[in-house]
Amino acid sequence: MSLNARLEPVLYLFAGLFGLAGVALAALAAHGGGEANLAASASAMCLAHAPALLALALGAAKIRTAWLAGLLMIVGTLLFAGDLVTLRFTGSGLFPYAAPSGGWAMMLGWLAVSASAFFRVKS
Repeated sequence: MSLNARLEPVLYLFAGLFGLAGVALAALAAHGGGEANLAASASAMCLAHAPALLALALGAAKIRTAWLAGLLMIVGTLLFAGDLVTLRFTGSGLFPYAAPSGGWAMMLGWLAVSASAFFRVKS
């Protein structure tokens, strides 16, 4: 069983969880007052990466780098959105540079998607 096949359920899981979190955070941003921009930014990242993870799960048989892209996007989104939500509710983030680290991880995840153009699965 390939690494992509083993990771496929995890991609589905986080696609659903990020979709849920994105909608909830959008509602918080719309109705929460205070530092709503933090919730809005976290919502945007969750809602952007939920369908990307779903696509990676659905295309895992053809996208050789799906496992790497998915893991980077999951970790990146958790760090970025988690840091902003923690900052919103507690006044301090997860740890120094958590959001930028998450941003870099998400960007590397998208780069891994691009790399799949060169690492083709043989049909």
